[in-house]
Amino acid sequence: MPAARPRLLYVTDLAYEARGRRYCDEDIFLTSRLRARFDLALCHPLDAAALMDGFDAVVVRNSGPVLGHQQAYDSFRARALATGARVYNPLTGKADMAGKQYLLDLSAAGFPVIPTVGRAEELRLLPAAERYVVKPMLGADSLGLRIVPAGQVAALAAGQVLIQPCVDFVHEVSFYFVDDDFRYALYAPDPERRWELRPYAATAGDLEFARRFIDWNDLGHGIQRVDACRTRDGDLLLVELEDLNPYLSLEALPEQARDAFVAAFTASLSRFVHGALSPA
Repeated sequence: MPAARPRLLYVTDLAYEARGRRYCDEDIFLTSRLRARFDLALCHPLDAAALMDGFDAVVVRNSGPVLGHQQAYDSFRARALATGARVYNPLTGKADMAGKQYLLDLSAAGFPVIPTVGRAEELRLLPAAERYVVKPMLGADSLGLRIVPAGQVAALAAGQVLIQPCVDFVHEVSFYFVDDDFRYALYAPDPERRWELRPYAATAGDLEFARRFIDWNDLGHGIQRVDACRTRDGDLLLVELEDLNPYLSLEALPEQARDAFVAAFTASLSRFVHGALSPA
């Protein structure tokens, strides 16, 4: 018989150091609120595979990229898939959860993303630019990202990399979803201070843009963050679709909006876990 209160294993690296931000505070806050509904234990990513069998579901937050624990995460993922364990976000994500290939695929399919290629012979497909961004296929938090002059980009177009024109944008904006529901948006008015975020009033057009990517990913459950940049022409272009463990920047929200997000997150987790516990 399942426990009266669902048991959650909440995976997080509380010691992860981020530039200018304390990621751990977010997970400390969220778990303090989730305990009202769930029996909950926190564990480090290195311990998740060994501990997961004793819980009704595993919540992968990690408050930072999995790159520092890639082998352990791969082992956890393989075990979860083999045993049918319930993992939130579900492991079917097609975006950052699976690497950066989706940026190449979406760009080739004509989605509104920053134009992206992966090979030197495809550079001709990109808009001409004075500078280009080169970043690894597996990356997060701008790790390994380089901005290079046009004359140097061909020499770097080898291996597992993505190449994009360096876009002159007005600001970056992120749209946060729980399951398929839009919850809030934040933006960085100053492109040079991209982590100083403020609440953003999303327009109907903004949400239509963001929902295209949520619909494409078809995740069903979980938290997703659609990161975009606003060009000088006023258009939005996708920068990244984070579907593994997106940092939520809850500290930038007013209390009422933060409480509303927690309520939506808790309700989503309850549906997710009770769906697994219900008899077929």
